[in-house]
Amino acid sequence: MAELLPKLDDSELASIDAWWRANNYLTVGMIYLQANPLLREPLSPDHIKPRLLGHWGTSPGLAFIWAHTSRLIKRTGQKCLYITGPGHGGPAIVGASYLEGTYTPAFPYATQDAEGMLKLFRTFSAPGGIPSHASVTTPGSIHEGGELGYALIHAFGSVFDNPDLLTIAVVGDGEAETGPLEGSWKGISFLNPERDGAVLPVLHLNGGKIAAPTVLARKPREEVTKLFEGHGYEVIEVEGEDTPGMHHRFAEALATAYAKIKDIQDAARTGSWDGTRPVWPMIILRSPKGWTGPKEFEGKKMEGTWRSHQVPLSGVKTDPEHLQQLEAWMRSYNLDELFNADGSPTDLVKAANPDDPEMTMSGTPYANGGKLMRPLEMPDFRAMAVAVEQRATERVESTRKLGEFMRELYRLNPETFRLFCPDETNSNRLGAVFAASDRTWMEEVTDDDEKLSRNGRVMEVLSEHNTHGWLEAYNLTGRHGLFATYEAFAMVSASQTIQHGKWLQEAGELEWRESIPSLNILLSSTAWRNDHNGFSHQGPGMLQLLLNMGPKVARVYLPPDANSLLWVADHCFRSTDYVNLIVQDKQPQPQWLTMEEAVDHCTRGASVWEWAGNEDQFGPGQPDIVLACAGDIMTMETVAAAEIIKAKLPAMRIRVVNVVNLMTLRRPKDHPQGMSETLFRELFTDTQDVVFAFHGYPGGIHQLMHGRPDADRFRVRGFIEQGTTTTPFDMVVKNRASRYHLVIDAINNAKALPAGADDLKKWCEAQLARHEEYIVEHLEDMPEVRDWTLSEL
Repeated sequence: MAELLPKLDDSELASIDAWWRANNYLTVGMIYLQANPLLREPLSPDHIKPRLLGHWGTSPGLAFIWAHTSRLIKRTGQKCLYITGPGHGGPAIVGASYLEGTYTPAFPYATQDAEGMLKLFRTFSAPGGIPSHASVTTPGSIHEGGELGYALIHAFGSVFDNPDLLTIAVVGDGEAETGPLEGSWKGISFLNPERDGAVLPVLHLNGGKIAAPTVLARKPREEVTKLFEGHGYEVIEVEGEDTPGMHHRFAEALATAYAKIKDIQDAARTGSWDGTRPVWPMIILRSPKGWTGPKEFEGKKMEGTWRSHQVPLSGVKTDPEHLQQLEAWMRSYNLDELFNADGSPTDLVKAANPDDPEMTMSGTPYANGGKLMRPLEMPDFRAMAVAVEQRATERVESTRKLGEFMRELYRLNPETFRLFCPDETNSNRLGAVFAASDRTWMEEVTDDDEKLSRNGRVMEVLSEHNTHGWLEAYNLTGRHGLFATYEAFAMVSASQTIQHGKWLQEAGELEWRESIPSLNILLSSTAWRNDHNGFSHQGPGMLQLLLNMGPKVARVYLPPDANSLLWVADHCFRSTDYVNLIVQDKQPQPQWLTMEEAVDHCTRGASVWEWAGNEDQFGPGQPDIVLACAGDIMTMETVAAAEIIKAKLPAMRIRVVNVVNLMTLRRPKDHPQGMSETLFRELFTDTQDVVFAFHGYPGGIHQLMHGRPDADRFRVRGFIEQGTTTTPFDMVVKNRASRYHLVIDAINNAKALPAGADDLKKWCEAQLARHEEYIVEHLEDMPEVRDWTLSEL
């Protein structure tokens, strides 16, 4: 095993310990002080903030690990990224960037002097300032950590295709109890040491969460060791609270872990690797919660217990004894060794920092991935077009075309593009990518396996949390990709989507945060065509969540066919700083538009499909009814409904509008993609009723229509939580969104009705009754529905 880090010498020990104490002091100051930042006078109640917010308990451990990792960087030149699992330890990470000199360029008010330190304290977790978590406002962070569970997932996503990067992932023992974190240890089964960087997990067992002990901290040690050995890790343990002993022990543990990592990588990169999954190191650090803080408070143990989780000393503004206890705590860090008379960090403290700001963990470009981002080399999507000589005469699995498009992306971008999918690549008809890359796999491969190898770059694991989170971090470090999943199960990782959207929204307000690739999500195997799987697989909830996301971030696309999907994909892969949601089913479906028509339609976002209506047969004037649609299945039902009306009520004037970019329906003042009032009226009129068939919940369209002219004239059909294992057409019947329901709605809401309208309603009702009988007897849909084409009824 290579020896890359020598033993900690006295000068390094002194600077690391001073840096650690300085960071701890800053953390306490951020939680408590609004004045007197350097204790130049005794603390008084006026120096204490009116609201004490922040988390002390995990912060000393986070700073301790950071300080020692900085030594590793200084000694070896290793590029490191630091993932803070316990995100509520934000003050320690903010303090780290302040001491490293990277916080001030991001926030010029926080100068490295007494005045700047005071502003840092006053803006922490305060109105007009920064949040209490290590968030988008924290230099060096790609991980908010507020919703626990994703630290290790983000760590692995950051190092895929980043061979020079080592990501330190601190996992809090409270976080270790979450489902996503429990599943994320499997990341090493997908980590290729030849091509990827490395992740060093540090499980920080400090014993407590907010009000109780943690499971792993109370488990027998041998059980904990066996657990992680079973996951494939070599466990290195460090325990204690004594200094300098803990410094020496952790430095040795870090040196051992780093040497093992380099040995694994060197073997893989010099051709001496046998291809088996390496046993990667991890560190278990056992240190007291609230380390170096108050030992007791009001007769109860504080350090080493859950009581130190947030603000250890309460009532300091009103209780003189508590105030004295706080001052004694803060002075215990020996300020004169840490800060000069002007408040700047001493040379002893600064000696612990890497010399190059971009080598610091708070200044690394890997934590501001736009600095590293390269635009994708894009194939010509037009070359993959579906030939549409006659509309809707043959059916195509549209997502197969997306698979072909991504196959070329893989070939053109062998280090900066990946597909992330929970074991559903072939199921979602994206399997063309396997012509360019196998699935990633570091475990055993058998003769029965297909497209599975250590050199693969298609990411499949049966976890929405892992695949979604891997892509998030891949994006945040400047690379591109797509997360594809069954529509209903996007809800498993929906909170991750929401959190990432919040990150992008906040990042857009920070000039120093560079643009990053958009988070692209494909929802296939949709609610309307999961008839074979049943109610558990039927739900468009993710779409509704995107409607509530910030308008600067959220984008929703419902391409009706393959050519539209290709345009949308090309557009999304070129974009930055959005959450792009693409909803397109995988089953064979009618193809409506030539590529030229699809480009024009998608560029507009919504347009009148003149060929689907019949207005060209009449003179100038308004339609009797507008049939609108958004979503592939709803488009088919709407066009079929229009065909029925045109054939049976030829005197009724019909307009068909298709919407592919859902956000165009909003007003321009509500969304940057919202269509103008003039265009809205050109499409939907401002007086005629509109029957709108929508892929999602009907309320979504009503939400988008807020403020539009006479919004009550929109009658929306969509998913109303009716489902089971049934036939495809029965799904739209059960949700009252079938072509027959749409015809009845058109008749009921049209401004003028020709003769025969009542007879047509009765015919539709009879068709629905016939459908109910037919599927029970024949176990499939009626031929006129099952085999429908545009020229037939």
